[in-house]
Amino acid sequence: MQLTRDAFVATVLMLLGIGLMMVVSASITSRPSTSDEVYLVRHLVFLTVAIIGGVTAAMSPPSIWRRIAPWAFLATLVLLAIVLIPGVGTEVNGARRWLRYGPASLQPSEMAKVTLPLFLCWVIDRRRSQYGQIEVAAPPLIPIALTVFLVLQEPDLGTSVFLCLTSMICLFIAEWPLWQFVLAGGFAVPFAAGVVALRPYQLERINGFLAAWNDFDQAPYQIQQSLTTLGVGGGTGVGLGRGAQKLSFLPEANTDFVFAVIGEELGIIGTLGLISLWIALLLLGIRLLVRVQRRTFAFTAATTLLIQLVLQASINACVVTALLPPKGIPHPLVSYGGSSLVMSVLAIGIILSLSRDKSKFALPPDNKLDDTLSPT
Repeated sequence: MQLTRDAFVATVLMLLGIGLMMVVSASITSRPSTSDEVYLVRHLVFLTVAIIGGVTAAMSPPSIWRRIAPWAFLATLVLLAIVLIPGVGTEVNGARRWLRYGPASLQPSEMAKVTLPLFLCWVIDRRRSQYGQIEVAAPPLIPIALTVFLVLQEPDLGTSVFLCLTSMICLFIAEWPLWQFVLAGGFAVPFAAGVVALRPYQLERINGFLAAWNDFDQAPYQIQQSLTTLGVGGGTGVGLGRGAQKLSFLPEANTDFVFAVIGEELGIIGTLGLISLWIALLLLGIRLLVRVQRRTFAFTAATTLLIQLVLQASINACVVTALLPPKGIPHPLVSYGGSSLVMSVLAIGIILSLSRDKSKFALPPDNKLDDTLSPT
């Protein structure tokens, strides 16, 4: 088990190393100056804070996450509300998603990717019997709906959809009653249709995404440039730091579209190598959690956070390769960005902490054993 843990940590460090390397490369401008070094310095600061937080989380006792889950979620809701206040939250490109104080900034919606699953696991855990069965139905849709509503006000549809998706994954892993999934779908479908109807530009993005497969010239600018960037790289790439598309052509080259820069500079070898690392992280994480008792807070929370990280990386790669509609979502552990990097590494630390959980369920009384186990 220690070997699995070491391999898991080594894979995370390799992803962080690739992120540092590509942030430096993708941040180069068409007119290099000392301002380019600002991204490197900031990323190193983010990385330092992230590693300190991740190591602290990994060394913490597994039980602490269950105790702080409701308070962490409450703090996230407060921050999500505060960021919407004009003059308090920082508005960029029509979206108010950041809290900034001097050089420091915080994106509360990134916090929700960790605190919301932990809170859902806490709610479920309080409804389980001593044998792990869910005895009383609880309303998990309320915290999900409240969080998504606040994120939509920023507005940030991509993160809202992602939070809904990972919440459903969390409830599925927890073996939540099937009828509640049906109920959630009944609310989600008309709500999603209403959001699209009220914000026509979201429908335009979907139409533009479909156009990319019929008429490339009608595709959104981001898709055109990301596919062009990937195509330039070919099999082996043009060389690290030698990519030209990032020089004022590819938007958000060091954040949302850093995967495209990897494709241009390191080619298919680089992109497949990155994908292989994520697959390895998923398999090692599953192996790491194999000894954790199922139907416990630790198992549900750790598995959800693991799948969430891999899912976010997959969605980012699909957006860059035009397999999903264009939406700003960073590549965890690789993209430039303080909140995303810190929360991703913190999630890794929580997974390592919860993998040490030794919680066990009591054996059910003899009269509750399955009939197949009784003597014939």
